[in-house]
Amino acid sequence: MQWEIVIGLETHVQLSTQSKMFSGASTAFGAAPNTQACAVDVALPGVLPVANRGAVERAIRFGLAVNGNDGANLSRRSIFARKNYFYPDLPKGYQISQFELPIVRGGAVTIVVDGVGKTIRLTRAHLEEDAGKSLHEGLGQMSRGMTGIDLNRAGTPLLEIVSEPDMRSAEEAVAYARALHSLVRWIDICDGNMQEGSFRCDANVSVRPKGSDALGTRREIKNLNSFRFLQQAIEYEAKWQIERIEDGGAIQQATVLFDPDTGETRAMRTKEEAHDYRYFPDPDLLPLAISEQWIDEIRRSMPELPSQKFARFTAGLGIAPATATVLLSDRNLSEYFETAIKDAPAETVRQSANWIAVTTNAKLNERGIGIAQALVNPRQFRELMDRIADGTISGKIAKEVDDAMWAGEGTAGEIIEKRGLRQISDAGALEAIVDQVIAANPKSVEEFRAGKEKAFNALVGQAMKATRGKGNPAQINEILKRKLAG
Repeated sequence: MQWEIVIGLETHVQLSTQSKMFSGASTAFGAAPNTQACAVDVALPGVLPVANRGAVERAIRFGLAVNGNDGANLSRRSIFARKNYFYPDLPKGYQISQFELPIVRGGAVTIVVDGVGKTIRLTRAHLEEDAGKSLHEGLGQMSRGMTGIDLNRAGTPLLEIVSEPDMRSAEEAVAYARALHSLVRWIDICDGNMQEGSFRCDANVSVRPKGSDALGTRREIKNLNSFRFLQQAIEYEAKWQIERIEDGGAIQQATVLFDPDTGETRAMRTKEEAHDYRYFPDPDLLPLAISEQWIDEIRRSMPELPSQKFARFTAGLGIAPATATVLLSDRNLSEYFETAIKDAPAETVRQSANWIAVTTNAKLNERGIGIAQALVNPRQFRELMDRIADGTISGKIAKEVDDAMWAGEGTAGEIIEKRGLRQISDAGALEAIVDQVIAANPKSVEEFRAGKEKAFNALVGQAMKATRGKGNPAQINEILKRKLAG
């Protein structure tokens, strides 16, 4: 039987406020355990929570971003509820969240997989507070086999973003998670640091026979904090469910964990439903009211959105969708690109886009830095692209020049002159070299005239070798074709 995978993601985004969702305690990462949990965070008797205005503003920014700045999907009135459940790292016995009336309803995120665009619908996005953290390791010799509780994260502001079950492969799920990760950083609501838990996903996975419209029983994979783990977990879980059904078993709705060491998922508990949490409006918090004036103020402060830039880059500048997606993975990277191509001709724009998406991006990843720390600024990069465009150097030599620029040897012009890398474009000199190559490679000449195109490439390679890579490839091609046709 042919099977179809159905995936929906619930993404927890830690909002970039300096204080918590309902208290003034710090959200700074890395503090000693239990030094940033105040009386409000653990709901000691007599305390009252107060909603963080900065967190609400960031939720509004997200709502505008996923609805094209329209704002129609923003709830002008939303309610905080108590979600009741017991965990050791939730000492007050409930989490303040939003249930029936979330701050954001609907919206969409566009992804590109294998050059094909797809829209992933959002169900909702709601504000809530995080719980604390159970520590099972690193407690010292005296605490073996024990668990410690760190409440520093308790009360940290989260925006939980829930998608519709629109994804049909692990690749689509990763593309969606990456697009969402880029978006929340783009609009400055989250730092996106997955190692610190600022961005983590729960994947709801089910399978069904191809062609069926019915949804299968889902299992939720919790707390995936890397794109690689997200892909591995979904692929394993889907395979496990298919094999279980084909063996005559049934899928029970459950919450599962992914073990990166084994690459497997394992059941943690049966999956709770909404009624299990006994939601009710928090009696200590008034309904959250958002004015049109506030929405308009936030709308005016919004940057150009990735979806808008994507349309401009692809339709307006002729950049391939896959390349545009890389450029838009980081707001600073897209701004670097736009600064570098200002007033550039179309061919230089496209060459710059490809170079930054592939070569520059690889250098950044190798060094573990962002474009803001790049050793080549946009003006210096543009000079390199201009030297390719005016024929001073070839694309191949440009890679050598780029490496030298990143090594701090100077500008493109300085390196070209110092290393003697100017492209040979003198027609007479190139003709003499081509004549020598033809004379030295009669077999390749014969094969080309017999219809073997690969032989022509071999001759071009010999000519480029003779010029030590500095011959103008276009001229060499033209001269070779003319002489071999004679």
